[in-house]
This record gives sequence, structure tokens and C-alpha cells, in this order.
Amino acid sequence: MCGAPVDLSFRSLTRLTDAWTENPHSSLRPLKKNSESKYLSCSLRLSNNSIIDLCDLHQTVSHFLAEPSSLAWLDLSFNKLSHIDKVLCELHGLRVLYLHGNNISTLSEVDRLGVLPHLHSVTLHGNPIETNKTYRNRVISALPQLKTMDFSAVTQQERVLAKLWHQSNSRCRSSKKSLH
Repeated sequence: MCGAPVDLSFRSLTRLTDAWTENPHSSLRPLKKNSESKYLSCSLRLSNNSIIDLCDLHQTVSHFLAEPSSLAWLDLSFNKLSHIDKVLCELHGLRVLYLHGNNISTLSEVDRLGVLPHLHSVTLHGNPIETNKTYRNRVISALPQLKTMDFSAVTQQERVLAKLWHQSNSRCRSSKKSLH
């Protein structure tokens, strides 16, 4: 079922609904369709556009993919997204998520992705959150199942440090609350 990616990158899209009238780029591996003209793929590329929000993500995935619930790879890199939208948390089969090169500025929003049990690769570099000194620890702490982050393997040492960082910050937050 996982055929070639449905590639809608470099289309100057500002809204996901704009993609509905587009034909995906052809690639070396031809895209296959079912009898309803939906693509037999589990990958969707929407990179290098000007997308500002994901409010029509479910409809867009359903518009293109024969089996929307099998979406495993989503590329939203190099857009104008400023938040990690909660709609991403409903993509339970997601394994790979590219969000690099956007405008995401709230590091705590990464925590939302913790509900995705199969997510093993995420990219967030090139967003304002990357300048936070706790960036890598925070992401690995929030997503302990990650194998790669920002195209770099997550090491066992990083997992241990992220766990210690999380425990330390949990204690700090607890003691601040008890002081009030």
C-alpha cells in the first residue's frame, strides 16, 4: 500500500484546500490510484509552500489518499506554520513528521506530539524554538520513542540526559507550586 509519496511541494499553496485542484508531481516511482482515483500511498509532501495553518488537514489527506488512516510520513517543512496544530495529534499512524523551516516558536507545543505512538522521526530545526538552550532535551523528553531528530540519530546518552532534564524540571515546577 505504501507507494510513492503524493508530492504537492513547491506549489505556492497558502491553504491546504488550494492543493485539492493540484496534480502531484510525478517521480521515478509512479503513483498508483484505486478505483476512486485516490492514491495508494502513505506519504504526503506539502513542503516548500506558504501554508499558514492545518485546519483542513484531515480533508486534504482524505482527498488524496486511498487510506487516510495509514498516513505514515508527512512533510510540512518550509511553510509558514507558527504552531504545532492539535490536528497532527490525530494522525495516529504517523511515523515521520517534517516541520523544519517553519515559524514554530512555542517549545511546549512539542509535548502535543507525545500522543503519537509510532512517531520515530521528527524535524523541527530552522524554527524559532531551536534557539532555546533546552531545545533538544525538551523534544527528546517529550518524545522518548524518537529514533531521529533533525536528521540526527538520538543516542542513548541523549535519552538519559533528557530523562534527567525532565525529572529536574518536574521537581523545580513542583517546588515552585508548593511555595505559592
